[in-house]
Amino acid sequence: MAKIAFILLCHKDPLGIIQQAERLTAAGDCMAIHFDARAKAADYEKIRAALGGNPNVTFAKRRIKCGWGAWSLVQATLHATEAAVAAFPNATHFYMLSGDCMAIKSAEYIHDFLDAEDADYIESFDFFVSDWIKTGMKEDRLIYRHPFNERTQKWLFYKSYEWQKRLGLTRSVPADLQIMIGSQWWCLRRRTIEWVLDFTHKRRDVMRFFRTTWIPDETFFQTIVRHVVPEREIRNRTLTFLVFSDYGMPVTFYNDHYDLLLSQDYLFARKISPDATELKLRLGNLFASEGIRFQISDEGRGLYKFLTGRGREGRRFAARFWETESSLGRERELLIVICKKWHVAKRLVEGLRRKVNIPTLEYLFDEEGTALPDLGGIQSTLEKRTRHRRALMRMLFDYNATNRLLICLDPKNMELLQDFCSDRSVTRLLEIECQFTDDYLIGHAKRVGLAGEHTSAETLARLLPTIRYDLRYESDRIRDANFDYVYRIRETAGPDENA
Repeated sequence: MAKIAFILLCHKDPLGIIQQAERLTAAGDCMAIHFDARAKAADYEKIRAALGGNPNVTFAKRRIKCGWGAWSLVQATLHATEAAVAAFPNATHFYMLSGDCMAIKSAEYIHDFLDAEDADYIESFDFFVSDWIKTGMKEDRLIYRHPFNERTQKWLFYKSYEWQKRLGLTRSVPADLQIMIGSQWWCLRRRTIEWVLDFTHKRRDVMRFFRTTWIPDETFFQTIVRHVVPEREIRNRTLTFLVFSDYGMPVTFYNDHYDLLLSQDYLFARKISPDATELKLRLGNLFASEGIRFQISDEGRGLYKFLTGRGREGRRFAARFWETESSLGRERELLIVICKKWHVAKRLVEGLRRKVNIPTLEYLFDEEGTALPDLGGIQSTLEKRTRHRRALMRMLFDYNATNRLLICLDPKNMELLQDFCSDRSVTRLLEIECQFTDDYLIGHAKRVGLAGEHTSAETLARLLPTIRYDLRYESDRIRDANFDYVYRIRETAGPDENA
């Protein structure tokens, strides 16, 4: 059976660390702790006193002062890992944790999961090809030397960087390495850890290189593991669930996130709030439980993005610079059917096709597969269609040799509605007001990734009122915009009432 050596990097909350170590080692696993040398000496002594007699706990032989984005985080990890390898010869897996992590599955489930497959779990994408880095410095993290800490020595960090750029003091990446990047929260087999440590002793050139890269905890292990382990034995993922906000900060979990965390396809989660006493108690009890079956729905990140993004999207309607001089044409008329239930709008449009001679296109800004003519590539993706919407519509008017065109739009597309209605052409809107049953909303949540087949009834009960409000909010925005030509019919009304 798998025996895990947890590699714990921490710098605060000694009581929480003691509890975490006791909980994890009580299940038969072990732990190596590196407690930041910047932290209070009294806190470290408290941890040593409480855990010193636990045979399944060891400490890094050397403590160093750690800084975000600096080599010190990698060095601290190596010190703790070396201590774990020496102290726990029976450990089969080594799992990176922080003091803010907690198990979101039972120990039984975690061991069975690791026993099921002989593989390493580490997120690692090609540094130069992938879009893992969303903003900021990319190649410059590697080709320039960064001896100063960006957080604590900001002026020196950026001055050093600026002068290296001015003088062209670049360097090459080690020729035999493919630099990879990913989350620093990994789980590696013992053999892999031994290979990595052996590599660090033999390749001093690589160690010198990474010591002066920026944020090496996202590249060092990710690169070395890919270098020493066959690709078929690597699973490109982390087993620790974490979510980042729009500002690049890790999201913190609280007492009411218990059900959400359990349903994720991960073994641990980060960050658990130090104040989430009830959550920590429930997760601690869960970890010690046996015979628990977990229903995995894995909607966590999509759900977080949805809930935090509500009401923010579509509120900025400034014209795009490539659209300011364009128009559909004063003599043209664009007819837009607005409906959240796409099948209802499509049924209406199909009926119109048989009765009126107007070219119709369905949800061309919502469905990638909408049948469109070849317009030189502008129609190829939803992103291109939306970005160049006026140019696209002009070309569709021209292609169909018409001055009247009908399309369908989801009511979430407020920016498109604002743009088309502000054009010199005539834009007429027909909104179909729909009824949304709980069953429909559950299906909608599953279609957009907010829920899965195994999402609990409790999670759905909390989610449905929010989705219902969000759909009503979309319709209210259209009403509040005071567009010139807006007509409404109801899904449930008959022909006479809708006339």
